Amino acid sequence: MRNETFAQPVTKRPIVQTLFLVFCFFVVHSLFAFQGEQSKSTLPPPGPGQVQPAPSSDHPLTFEERGDIFMARKSYEDAVDFYYRALKQTRFANAIVWNKLGIAYQQLQNYSASRKAYNQAVRRQKDYTEPMNNIGTTYFMEKKYGKSVKYYLKAIKLNPDSASYHLNLGTSYMHMKKYTESVDEYRTALSLDPNIFSQRSAFGTTIEARGADPEYYFYLGKVFASLGRAEDAVRSLRRALEDGFKDRKRILDDPDFMKISQNPAYVELMNNPPVGIKE
Repeated sequence: MRNETFAQPVTKRPIVQTLFLVFCFFVVHSLFAFQGEQSKSTLPPPGPGQVQPAPSSDHPLTFEERGDIFMARKSYEDAVDFYYRALKQTRFANAIVWNKLGIAYQQLQNYSASRKAYNQAVRRQKDYTEPMNNIGTTYFMEKKYGKSVKYYLKAIKLNPDSASYHLNLGTSYMHMKKYTESVDEYRTALSLDPNIFSQRSAFGTTIEARGADPEYYFYLGKVFASLGRAEDAVRSLRRALEDGFKDRKRILDDPDFMKISQNPAYVELMNNPPVGIKE
């Protein structure tokens, strides 16, 4: 009997199996891909301390914001340019930008242009006291103290609780040698803000007019002494002496300084006054 050897179907079965496996692979791959996309779209927002992903596109800076950046960089001419562009966009109706434009001009010492901008701000917002204060400061810078007082008083009438305005008014009175009025304004400023003399003015808020002579620091010391702030009084009095204040008897006889006459720092200062600094 002849042995028959049947050939095995070596092609059909593997092809079917292969096609089936490929089909299964694509089904599984598609399923995982779909689940992956779903998980991405349903991720919870980041919790505290986690980093929020960056937005797809940054918000473009406005002309006003660009002007603010140039002010911070002290590039005042560029700030003027961008504030003006910002005003054109609003048909010149934005009082805040007018005030910022005035400050930029003021930093360029173009006081005439700055006053025009400040006046435009007030025209568009009648109760906007910052440009009123700033107009006063432009006159102060030009040593027109009487005119500066006029605008400081206008600002204070509408906003009597601004320590900066009272400080500026007091400094103008100081330069006009109206010492009683000056002390009253300084005292009011300190009652509203105990740290007003240690603060620095910022762009876009108010620009403060400061004094820088021996009389200024003498009277500032008087104000601090009258309020019982001996440390600040001694510091101001020391500055007055360093800047050339020489009337020792006037200090010793002053009723405000008598209030701190037993303070150790004051006694030390009077016994060992600093030598005046020569310019």
